[in-house]
Amino acid sequence: MAQATTPKANKKSWIGLAVLVLPMLLIAIDGMVLVFALPEITQDLQPTGTQQLWILDIYSLMLAGLLITMASLGDRFGRKRVLLIGAGLFSIASIIGGLSPNPETLIFARALLGVAGSMMMPGTLSLIRNMFLDRDQRRIAMAVWAAMGALGAAAGPIVGGWIIEYFSWHAAFFMNLPVMILLLILAPTLVPESKNPTPGRVDVLSIILSLGGMISLVYGVKTLANDEDTAVALLTVAAGALLLGVFVARQLRLAEPMINVRLFKNKAFSGAVLTNLLSVFAMVGALFALTQYLQLVAGLSIIKAALWLLPQAFVSAIAGFIASALVKKVPTAAIVASGMLITAGGFAMLMALTPTTHPWFVSVALCLVGLGSGIGLTLTNDLIMSSVRPEESGQASAISNSGYELGTSFGIAILGSLLLSFYRSGVEGALPVGLPVQVVEGAEETLATALVFAQELPGELGAQLAAAATDAFTHALAATGGVAMGIMVGLAVFATVMLRGVSAQEDIAEDPQPALEPAS
Repeated sequence: MAQATTPKANKKSWIGLAVLVLPMLLIAIDGMVLVFALPEITQDLQPTGTQQLWILDIYSLMLAGLLITMASLGDRFGRKRVLLIGAGLFSIASIIGGLSPNPETLIFARALLGVAGSMMMPGTLSLIRNMFLDRDQRRIAMAVWAAMGALGAAAGPIVGGWIIEYFSWHAAFFMNLPVMILLLILAPTLVPESKNPTPGRVDVLSIILSLGGMISLVYGVKTLANDEDTAVALLTVAAGALLLGVFVARQLRLAEPMINVRLFKNKAFSGAVLTNLLSVFAMVGALFALTQYLQLVAGLSIIKAALWLLPQAFVSAIAGFIASALVKKVPTAAIVASGMLITAGGFAMLMALTPTTHPWFVSVALCLVGLGSGIGLTLTNDLIMSSVRPEESGQASAISNSGYELGTSFGIAILGSLLLSFYRSGVEGALPVGLPVQVVEGAEETLATALVFAQELPGELGAQLAAAATDAFTHALAATGGVAMGIMVGLAVFATVMLRGVSAQEDIAEDPQPALEPAS
């Protein structure tokens, strides 16, 4: 359908958008905030080492594992309905978490938060797809949606540090309640319901396969990132990949699949999904390394390090609106490719880092990353949702969000492992002579361990150890930045090929009568 005849969103839809981005902001913050509360939780509840890992990881495992299932339920029973149930569950889980008297209860609460997040996350994007039928308006709406996610992720460390400094770890859960209550009050009247009018039957086996596959894959990758039992981790990753392969094969056989995997035959859709996944892979992996650099090499506190990272989020948010304006005059493929190259330029700056580089240099490099990714990912998100009919928007949203989760997990695991490998090869042979064997072994493991030993050693020897370790880590970070740069340059070429000829003015799959119901 030509865009000139597509109805425009009214004022109520834009206010509804402001309501819909609330859960995105909170989900992004919750993904980070508990990392900084963990020391106080450990002191208060005394969890074991294994329980500490589950407190941190169970949230993202449940979130990633249930995205496809919850999107399917939203398509069937109503996306707003599932979103609101998720908001209610998120509130209950926050209360349980804040009042947890022991580690087991806290782990249960974090699992519930992940389930609730998986109910809200795909619904927000699919509801936006149905509320904003005009392509230009939808692109702006998605830029706002993405900006809230970026701001939430950047604000997580700041919020976490602030809460621990002035309140207690309980507040990290209770802060969710005002936002969720606001969502529960406003969404019923401001957000229209939408669902697939012909959803098909529920396939329990597909749910089991998708849940088991995603959780196994993400858990295995996280285990690799934590440098734990490599054999078990690889087996878990393989099992997850196998289950997802069986899931895809089953979807191809079913007359009414849970996820229409044939969407990937659409070049614009598959190109945009893969661009998102690999972009997030490179960015999260590099950011993981940079946070360590700012804290361990530059010597900044958690909050100060987060403040130097914050400008990237604002630049990324602004870039989304720039992309929305540019796409009216410049081909989509050219803009996305340019965004990837700008991001590559930011990573290239990291290759010039030294142990004495001022944090402003890092911030400028990350602003380039934010500018390029904000431009590119705004348009790829738009392409993903515009490549499907409105009734398929829940499936497209689930695929897109799953790509983000996998990109995040793989980025930390693979680029984190590369960083560690570069560090170990650099520090080996560079350590000062005369160190005890225990110190040498510890220093060759991680920078943090090396710096702990450096503080315990007398005078010049400790200073030499710290200098050797920080120098090796900085060179490792520069090399990792080079890898990330290469990925982004490759993505620029990939986007140019896959997105060539894609229209930014007309929906690739349009339906003049989407399944929308009035807000009630």
